[in-house]
Amino acid sequence: MSFSFNFDVQLTTKGQEGEESQQQTGKQDYAVKTVHREGPGAGGQTQSVREPRQVPGNTTTPAETVKAAVEHHPPADPHFLLNDAVSETVTIGTLPPLHFLNESVFERTASERNDDERILSRTAAQSSDLISGVYEGGLKVWECTYDLLELLERDGETFGGKIVLDLGCGAGLLGLLALKRGASQVHFQDYNSTVIEQLTLPNALLNCQVEGEEEEEKGRKGKKQGLQEDDETIPEDKMKMKVQSKSDEKKNEQKKEGEGGSPSPKRQALDPSQHAKLTCCRFFSGDWTTFLALVLKEDLFPKYDIIFTSETIYNTAYYSALHHTLHRLLAPGGVVYLATKAHYFGVGGGLHLFEQFMEDKGVFEMDKLWDVDQGLQRHVVAMHFKTKNKY
Repeated sequence: MSFSFNFDVQLTTKGQEGEESQQQTGKQDYAVKTVHREGPGAGGQTQSVREPRQVPGNTTTPAETVKAAVEHHPPADPHFLLNDAVSETVTIGTLPPLHFLNESVFERTASERNDDERILSRTAAQSSDLISGVYEGGLKVWECTYDLLELLERDGETFGGKIVLDLGCGAGLLGLLALKRGASQVHFQDYNSTVIEQLTLPNALLNCQVEGEEEEEKGRKGKKQGLQEDDETIPEDKMKMKVQSKSDEKKNEQKKEGEGGSPSPKRQALDPSQHAKLTCCRFFSGDWTTFLALVLKEDLFPKYDIIFTSETIYNTAYYSALHHTLHRLLAPGGVVYLATKAHYFGVGGGLHLFEQFMEDKGVFEMDKLWDVDQGLQRHVVAMHFKTKNKY
């Protein structure tokens, strides 16, 4: 699949505490690394986008693009989000399998999906995977996400009891890994509401549904094994009576479900909206500045032990907003995992420039965890508060 992008450089607006704040744009993609995938090819509130306002005398640089933050909730009936869904599965080493909607099928069915932001139709019309200030690339799983997953698998990172943010989440694979590995809370944020409603939230539901089915299958196998052991001691003349009893039990369950209108306990167990892990998740859309303002309104809003962010430093115009968000939301002793390309051609961002920006701010220190030399050089780094900035 070929990729193309439309780039615009944003001017700055003032954020909290006087820090300059900008919105996200532009990525450049390169060949995707090979990852094992399986399976036959795969809401809540919406928020429309305000188009960039042009500066008089400047036809290329918008003065302001503000994307209001919104929290999205799983719909009362989540099944329609997964109807006819075609999914794929990424498996990396010992990590639990992660399921997500197939990108190609998603693109082909774009016209059938709810898209108040019009990002699906506009990206198709412009043959672009990013439109500055309108769509920030969240419908793609970018290659650095796989790098970070591999690093987490290699280092055996666990998330038991941790509060995790997947910032610029897209498909949400990093947050879903944390969820499957015991995080107490996982929050997902993406610029576009369409991405959250049509991709991130369905992916969370899909993983909960598959996990529920796997648990139900394990329980059925265990029960079957127990019955087989019992059958060895049951006289043959009573075996037919036992089989008939189970058949009647199933019919009665179906009859009660039809009469009462509520699903059976078994059906409820397979309902992703009833899955305990889904209650640990929250979903947000909007730019980083408005997202930060929204969550900080909550008196007891927790800070994050771990923040994942992948392919988010592609444009230097957004470094201030990103840095300010990380600064305000990371818990003392917390860590930011950043996966990035060394340089993003066409936009100018990259690891070296972001590292210089961080040094000038004097808030974080950076540790390089992994350098990937396949294709264009990529990196995975960890960011921690400098000692004097822990609070």
